[in-house]
Amino acid sequence: MSQSESYDDAYTESQVIMTSVKIIAPFTLTYGMFLSLHGADTPGGSFQGGAIIGVTVLMLAFAFGIEPTRAWLKNSFVVGLVTGGVAIFIGTGFATMALGGNFLEYNAFVETFGIAHYWGMEAIEVGGVALIVAGVIMTLFFATASGFTPTRRSPGRREVSDDD
Repeated sequence: MSQSESYDDAYTESQVIMTSVKIIAPFTLTYGMFLSLHGADTPGGSFQGGAIIGVTVLMLAFAFGIEPTRAWLKNSFVVGLVTGGVAIFIGTGFATMALGGNFLEYNAFVETFGIAHYWGMEAIEVGGVALIVAGVIMTLFFATASGFTPTRRSPGRREVSDDD
């Protein structure tokens, strides 16, 4: 197989894409945060907001390279997003149980603290769902990007090893 026929996985820079992402990314991140923070109040919600936040990171990775983005966004941070979201979700549920209600029965907050059940829903929506969705999207992307790269062969040709 000649060099021109081989597969090339190298990243190539495009000034148009890089400039576009530099302009668009702050707006998409802001819109994702807006949807996440208004998750229980307005149409959209935290799932969609978390998805937009996660996809903004993907957009940065496509524009500036996957490995630089992976180095910038440490694996521990992404795992922390998912773990933190799950902890908030479960913690809110167990807090309602500790206050005498059922799992995620927000009326327990009203009876004990005198605050509206709205704040329990906000904790789940903003603190739980948005973080989990954003973290899972980033995790799946980076896992897929690192991927499985088998040895590539031309059809009908036998692979030659060092022993031959």
